[in-house]
Amino acid sequence: MQTTRFDELVEFPCVFTFKVMGVAVPDLPDKIVEVVQLHAPGDYSPKVKPSSKGSYHSVSIQIQVHSQTHIETLYQALAAIDEVRYVL
Repeated sequence: MQTTRFDELVEFPCVFTFKVMGVAVPDLPDKIVEVVQLHAPGDYSPKVKPSSKGSYHSVSIQIQVHSQTHIETLYQALAAIDEVRYVL
């Protein structure tokens, strides 16, 4: 059985959408952008969607990535934010 690697399916550089779920605090989008700026400087406009009860926010952010390693680094950095629960 032949397996296809992720980096063979995606042509880099490309824009990759990260969805970050976290506790609904007012500065969550700012914290996310701050971390993204360290790894992929740019101009970002994250979209925030509150959960039905308002306890959590889903923040979608599009980031230009350059490799599979770059994506993995961003996942780890975003997951390290205290208020973040999941990164998809």
